[in-house]
Amino acid sequence: MKPKTAYSTASKLKVLSWVATFFRPYIFRVFLAFIALILAAGATLTLPVTIRHIIDQGIVIEHAQSIDRYFLVLFGIVVVIAVASAIRYYLVMWLGERIVTDIRIAVFQHVIGMDPGFFEVTQTGEVLSRLTTDTTLIQVVVGSGFSIALRMTFMLIGSLFMLTVTSPQLTALILVLAAIVILPLLLFGRKVRRLSRATQDCIADSSALAGESLNAVQMIQSFVLEQFFSGRFNRSVETAFNTARARLKSRALLTAIAVMIVFTSNMIVIWIGIQFVIDGNMSVGDLSQFLFYAFIVATSMAALGEVWGD
Repeated sequence: MKPKTAYSTASKLKVLSWVATFFRPYIFRVFLAFIALILAAGATLTLPVTIRHIIDQGIVIEHAQSIDRYFLVLFGIVVVIAVASAIRYYLVMWLGERIVTDIRIAVFQHVIGMDPGFFEVTQTGEVLSRLTTDTTLIQVVVGSGFSIALRMTFMLIGSLFMLTVTSPQLTALILVLAAIVILPLLLFGRKVRRLSRATQDCIADSSALAGESLNAVQMIQSFVLEQFFSGRFNRSVETAFNTARARLKSRALLTAIAVMIVFTSNMIVIWIGIQFVIDGNMSVGDLSQFLFYAFIVATSMAALGEVWGD
């Protein structure tokens, strides 16, 4: 089994390196998108600190000028987040569209040059499905998925650092609870991945059957075989639906488990944080800042789980 695993890993890395070659002509746009992503994520990470100052130096001490000053800072941060997010979205989505277009062109040029024996054993409908449906999935991952994964990874690391600065004790508790959240993601992730691939294979088979039938529609009608070929196609798409339904059930169960664990762990952290405030070990502003960063950690992990599923 070990050689098979090593081959599988090497194949995955080879595919990733192949896709990465399509980024090279647009490296400058990738760099600009990365800068915009860092600006948006960094500005978002400063929001809890500003809110902590508003609570501690404005509301608790009742200093009106501090509140006004920090709200102006808060407004400036929001402007930076809005502009940087808009730039990042346009650049990343443009890259996704452009790269998938290049992939479709490259795949078609490769397929059109295959020897005739390839087309004797491969149906035209399956090739068309790979060129359209499968590349659309690549577009989702390369476009929005890759951007979300990179942004949420940056936010997760930054939030964990700020959590440690705010309260090392509560951060240690969050890390333990995070490990509990990651475990079901790993267990269900493999099953969802298998079902997702099976769904794509079923869709390709359905497209192949449809293409085969439509190419010979005159012969089918002359022999009155419409019901027979309709039945074949119906069984094929029903198989795809049943596979997709199994995948959706697994994703739904995974979502329910993750939400339950995340919200339960947050309630535990909030309860312990309130005890720290009552004992005088934390200020209200520090607790608010900690909770904001904890929320960012939870949402980042959830988003990364979704991207991993894709």
